[in-house]
Amino acid sequence: MGPAEKAPRYEAFVSDVLQRDLWRVRQQREEVYEKITQHMWLKTVIERLQEAGGRAVQTQVDLGYNFFVNADVPDTSRIFVALGYGFFAELTLTEALRFVERKTKLLIELSESLTKDSAKIKANIRMVLEGLRELQGFQELPEDPRRDLAL
Repeated sequence: MGPAEKAPRYEAFVSDVLQRDLWRVRQQREEVYEKITQHMWLKTVIERLQEAGGRAVQTQVDLGYNFFVNADVPDTSRIFVALGYGFFAELTLTEALRFVERKTKLLIELSESLTKDSAKIKANIRMVLEGLRELQGFQELPEDPRRDLAL
């Protein structure tokens, strides 16, 4: 199999496999970033409830589709926290704060791992494109000091 037959296969590998993998990793990372944001917001809410000292609180609750209703919470010493997979736990504010901090730390580690995976996939794309360039006999392009943000 000559270079003319190999080039389309390498191009297909980059576009069908590597680019798709990069897109998936970036999507997963964005979902993790959203969860981190939600946990940071929850941490702020818990801290404000601690400042309230267990007093009754008036708030608005989203029932869905941005339909809010007023709610009175007579006891704010305990809250329900979504653990995942549809499970909830009733925790004290201190326990909930500790849970949120641990979960946030794990999510940050996961986002860092996904960032590293993204960098590896970009490096693989670059390597295949360099091999393709050599295979097709193109001259080497000078290094561009700017970062390639399109990948």
